[in-house]
Amino acid sequence: MSAAPLLSIEKLTGGYGEIVIVTDLSLGLSQGQALCVTGRNGVGKSTLARLVTGSLMPASGQVVFLGEDLTFAPAHGRARQGMGYAPQEGVVFDTLSVAENLTLHHRDRSLERYKELFAMFPRLPDRLGQRAGTLSGGEKKILSFCRALAEDTKLVILDEPTEGVQPENIALMAEAINRAKDAGRGFLIIEQNLSLVEAVADQAALMDHGECIYTHSGTINLRAELAERLKI
Repeated sequence: MSAAPLLSIEKLTGGYGEIVIVTDLSLGLSQGQALCVTGRNGVGKSTLARLVTGSLMPASGQVVFLGEDLTFAPAHGRARQGMGYAPQEGVVFDTLSVAENLTLHHRDRSLERYKELFAMFPRLPDRLGQRAGTLSGGEKKILSFCRALAEDTKLVILDEPTEGVQPENIALMAEAINRAKDAGRGFLIIEQNLSLVEAVADQAALMDHGECIYTHSGTINLRAELAERLKI
């Protein structure tokens, strides 16, 4: 597997107006890797995801994707370059059906691209005609996850993908992520569930008060190290 840089985050600082949430944060990952960012609620993890995807513009720092400086590129420009994103909130279009949520952004409206994911999450194809707003919170997360995984992107950014998801489906999410990694895709995952982190992370970063306070490479002692620092 190539170790060519996929994403580099250099001294990134930003937030909402004059309120700075993320401060001087530097992280990076290579193709075929997953970088998991964890930490307690309210420490800036989702803000980091929005700064990387272009939903927010930084005050300073740099976001480099596949060697190109995208720091001030709009979100749609980053998507065209191969950066996918499943946000923490507003994960589905509630008034549309499950099938429409999965196909709205594709001209061919084909569900064939979801074949492997449907086999892993069979409740999803069983509910294609159902309004997405009537799904449970965990089912909405699975819908958003499958939509992001099925896209032809080089980097997938997932913000709290396991929130409300049952443990057996979290294990399936990990399996799908690892398959995609084997195919060369990279992942930036904002996640508090240490079982997913342990299952997929090549690198892990712990955030507190908008800063990265600890990083860990590899899976040896990963869960124990993170749990100790999170005081779980």
